[in-house]
Amino acid sequence: MKKTLIAALMSLIIISASGLNCFAYSTCAHNWYVVNNSEHRVPTLDKEMCFISDYDGYYANTKVKSGDKVIYLTFDAGYENGNVEKIMDALKKHNAKGAFFILENLIKRAPELVKRMSGEGHTVCNHTRSHPDMTEITDRRTFASQLDRLAKSYKELTGCDMAKIYRPPEGRFSEQNLAYAKDMGYKTVFWSFAYADWDNNRQPDPAKAIEKILAHTHNGEIMLLHPTSATNAAILDELLTRLESEGYRFGSLEELWS
Repeated sequence: MKKTLIAALMSLIIISASGLNCFAYSTCAHNWYVVNNSEHRVPTLDKEMCFISDYDGYYANTKVKSGDKVIYLTFDAGYENGNVEKIMDALKKHNAKGAFFILENLIKRAPELVKRMSGEGHTVCNHTRSHPDMTEITDRRTFASQLDRLAKSYKELTGCDMAKIYRPPEGRFSEQNLAYAKDMGYKTVFWSFAYADWDNNRQPDPAKAIEKILAHTHNGEIMLLHPTSATNAAILDELLTRLESEGYRFGSLEELWS
């Protein structure tokens, strides 16, 4: 009995790359989503994913003060096709700061754009080096390499430290992934609103896109937009104007845990 108990306990323990002992975490893959509503309320989180808060995971500012109409603008930027620059122009016009989750590809192919992000006060965040399915990575060293190599490339380019904010590619994650990220000092930030804007060959109608986005606004919203989208580049100026007219301000992600 005693040997069986010891064996069972040992099976729950893994040695991380940092040499620290920690309990094994589930490697079950999850695809991030939230259930939107048209009542301008924070979307419902699937109970199977509520564990994200245990690992410094966020999808909205659920503790925002009543009446504080704040939206956090976030952009997943893997490459530049002319639209990312237009997105930044619109943000600058409105003096709005966003959070850009970038890949190493953007640093290599559009370094001046990345420098501009940093120089104009946007938060530059970690979307991994090469955009793999992170749920297929269970080795801590390999996981850490995806984040560390990107952060290093960013520091070499800008002289600045990349924000310790992570977003898993395509919103695919596991409990183990989040535990690794937390152990590295990262906050994992998902989103409470996104729409089908990522396919450059099937871009949504601009008017319908604005209508859809405005129909789902809510206090504390983390909005995900892809800055490579021609539709987003075309509508962002008007969208920000409309949001400002409705009393919204554009906040910094650090507000979620400050």
